[in-house]
Amino acid sequence: MTDALFEDLGRIGYKGAWDLQLRLHAERVAGQRPDTLLFCEHDPVLTMGKSGKGQNLLVSQDELRRRGVEYYAVERGGDLTFHGPGQLVAYPIFKLPRLREVQAFVRKMEGAIIAALATFGIEAQQRADHAGAFVRDAKIASIGAAVRSGVTYHGLALDVCTDLSHFQLINPCGMPGVAVTSISRELGREVSVADAKTPLLDAMTEVFELNFLLQDVAPQGVVARSLNAHTSAQ
Repeated sequence: MTDALFEDLGRIGYKGAWDLQLRLHAERVAGQRPDTLLFCEHDPVLTMGKSGKGQNLLVSQDELRRRGVEYYAVERGGDLTFHGPGQLVAYPIFKLPRLREVQAFVRKMEGAIIAALATFGIEAQQRADHAGAFVRDAKIASIGAAVRSGVTYHGLALDVCTDLSHFQLINPCGMPGVAVTSISRELGREVSVADAKTPLLDAMTEVFELNFLLQDVAPQGVVARSLNAHTSAQ
């Protein structure tokens, strides 16, 4: 296996994580760092991808501000999605051997999610028409990746113990009426984000054939937490 870097950023605002991704992406493009994987959990935020449509936001910007939900238009693929407490987000900053492997990269992320969910006894599937992972017809994980200069950024979001009512603000991933679910909902008991970290990291290790080494890559002022820290909403 090839060595790569890993850091769990813990709870972090979306903009801080986005800025960090851009810095690490530039370093990876320049050959100044190996492949790097970030885990984190965000404060409530909606992000709109490049193919997003305004009508998929079902409330006003004023209502978002009232609810304390941020909003960003970003350069990843996909439509509109929610990130927030109780959701495990992974940002792989990986160099693709060939540009045409973007779809294969997305499918590998889906495979890692499905493998991680299997450790909880949850059977999830891929869908040909939408990126992500589904349990029956309910979406449990979203994927929105970007590739520039052959290096990936943005990534995946797995709902662990998320407040799923936030998805009522949007048509998730541009899918009107789609149901959403979480690990906790599927199991009928509370599962923390911390509980999902090792299964997902192990699955990413296996699927991408990378040996992840812990390293502090966060900028000054960002407090990183260990892989075993409890970071779900209380």
